[in-house]
Amino acid sequence: MNQKLFSKDFTLVVIGQIVSLFGNAAIRFALPLYLLNLTGSSALYGTVTAFAFIPAILLSPIGGIVADRVNKRNIMVILDFFTSVVILAFLLLMNEVNIILLLTVTLSFLYGIAGAYQPSVQASIPALTNQNNFMAANSIINVISSFASLTGPVLGGILYSAYGLKPVLWICMVCFIMSAVMEIFIQIPFQKQTSGGGILKTARTDFAESIRFIRKEKPVIGKAVLVICGINLFLASMIIVALPYLVTEVLNLDASQANRLYGFAEGALAAGGLAGGIGAGVFANKLAIYKSGNLVIACAVCVFPISISLILLSSAIINYMAITVCCFAIMVCSTIFTVQMMSFIQTETPQNLIGKVIAVILTVSMCAQPLGNAFYGVLFEICKGAEYAVVLFSGVVSLMIAISAKNIFKGFSAD
Repeated sequence: MNQKLFSKDFTLVVIGQIVSLFGNAAIRFALPLYLLNLTGSSALYGTVTAFAFIPAILLSPIGGIVADRVNKRNIMVILDFFTSVVILAFLLLMNEVNIILLLTVTLSFLYGIAGAYQPSVQASIPALTNQNNFMAANSIINVISSFASLTGPVLGGILYSAYGLKPVLWICMVCFIMSAVMEIFIQIPFQKQTSGGGILKTARTDFAESIRFIRKEKPVIGKAVLVICGINLFLASMIIVALPYLVTEVLNLDASQANRLYGFAEGALAAGGLAGGIGAGVFANKLAIYKSGNLVIACAVCVFPISISLILLSSAIINYMAITVCCFAIMVCSTIFTVQMMSFIQTETPQNLIGKVIAVILTVSMCAQPLGNAFYGVLFEICKGAEYAVVLFSGVVSLMIAISAKNIFKGFSAD
C-alpha cells in the first residue's frame, strides 16, 4: 500500500516524540549533573550511571516482545504516564531519603522505561509508512531526538543554573503527561499474534526466534552489532563520562558558568545528531550502506583533537571549544550511521519479528555501556591531572576496532 510519509498518525507520533524526548533529555541532563555537583566524583558518577543503564538492557528485549504482541500506542501512553509518576516520586522524596540512592533508583527507572519504550517507536515506523519512506522516517525520528536533546540540556542548563533542580523536574513531568495524552489519539495498525503458552514460554520463544534470525538469516547484522558494542565500550562511554567531568570539574571554570557551558556542550552533541539526521534524510538515496564503516572510523578519528588540545593548551575556553566541536562531529557521523543501520534492519526484517529483532540489537549494543561508564569513571579518577591520556586511549582503541571491522560493513547489501 502506498502511504504518504506524514499521515495523521505518524505526525502524532512525531509530535509526541518531540514533547517526550525534550523531557527525557532535560531530566537526563539535570539529575546526573546534580549528582556530580553534589559529590565532585567521576568514579561515583560513572558507577551510578552504569547501574542506571542495567534496567535499560534488561527491559529492552521485553519491550521488543511486547511491541510485537501489544498495541504499540498503548505501550507509549502507559510508559509516558509512568515516567511522570517516577519524577513526581523523586520530587516528593528528595529531601526525605539518601539522595545518592534516590538518584540511582530514579535514573534506573528512567533508563529502564526508555529501554522498553524505544522498540515500540522503531517498530511502529513500518506500520505507519511504506518501505520507500523508511530512511526518511528514521531520519525524522532521529532529527526529533537530536532536536529534543539539543533544546533539553541547553534550557535545562539555564534553568538549573538559575533556579536549581526542582523547576527542571516539574517541567519534565508536564512534558511526559502532555505526550501521553497526545499519544492516546494515535492509531497504529495492529494484528494480534497467537501465543504458544504462558508469558515466560512466549518470551523465550520470541527471543530465541529473533536470535535465530540474526544468527542464521542475517549474520552480518550480528557481526555489526558486536562492533557497535566495542565502540560503545571504548568511545561512547568515554564521551558520556568525560563531557560533564571535563567541563565541570577539570577545566577550572566558575561553577555556574561550567554548568551552563556543559548544557551548551550537550546541546552541541544534540546539534550534531540533528545535522546528521537531516543529512541522512536529504542524502538518503546517495548513502551507500556498505560504506557505513567509514563513518565509524570518522567517529574514532574525531577523538584525537580533544586529547591533543588537553596536552598542548592551557586555556579552559579553547579546550572547551575543542571538546564541543569534536563531540559535534562525532554525533554527525554516528547519527548518519544509526539511521542507515536502522533502515537496513527494518527493510530486511519480517513485520512479525521487527520489534523483537530491534530490541535484541539495542540490548546487545547497550550491554557495553554500563561497563564503559564505570570503567571510565574510575580511569578518570585514577588519571587526575592526565585526563588527556584517558581520551587518547579511547581514540586509539576505537580506531583499531573501526579499521579492523570495516570489512564487516562491506557485507551489507544495498538492496
